[in-house]
Amino acid sequence: MNHFISHIPVESTQQAVGYPSVFLLVMLGALVPVVPTGTVVSSAAVVALHQTAPLALLYVFGVSAGAAFLGDLSLYWLGRRGVGSKNGSRWLAKLREHAPPDRLEQAQAKLKDHGVMVLVLSRLVPAGRIPVMLACLLATWPIRRFARGDIPACLAWAATYQLIGILGGSLFAEPWQGVAAAVALTVVVSVAPMLWRRVRRAGAEGVGNGQES
Repeated sequence: MNHFISHIPVESTQQAVGYPSVFLLVMLGALVPVVPTGTVVSSAAVVALHQTAPLALLYVFGVSAGAAFLGDLSLYWLGRRGVGSKNGSRWLAKLREHAPPDRLEQAQAKLKDHGVMVLVLSRLVPAGRIPVMLACLLATWPIRRFARGDIPACLAWAATYQLIGILGGSLFAEPWQGVAAAVALTVVVSVAPMLWRRVRRAGAEGVGNGQES
């Protein structure tokens, strides 16, 4: 028995544990928008990059995109139940908590003008997924229409964060160094646009206050 265990390839063990873990974390992050799913995908891509299995990166991409899609679809279905209910639901309330009124208003206007394309791009914009999803719910999109737009959105999202992981992993020889670089890049990609919006908002408010005085 010990002889058999000692000959189990390390990569096979990592894959047996890693792919289900990535799937669960990404799907959980789609349902509960506090899990940094982009970091999960980027880190998994770094590990896959350092493996000898030729299809490891393809598996990470497929698992990540599939989990994101199933998570989005589940959350949308739960949200539709809230929209159709007289008393709403806690899932719909959670969506509203993560969609400030100004972001929701922007999402509704863009959705009205551009339709499915806004949904496709929403996953690539930091904090853009929930306002657009809520806008789709309030516009009473059927779940099939949402699903058709969400498939390319999840594919583009998985590809983007996997590329971030590949970039970080290719810079260093050790996987842990690549993971650290990928996490840093993911944080920059996620946080920089929000910081920029806050700086612009603060600047606009400062100009407005100066004009009033």
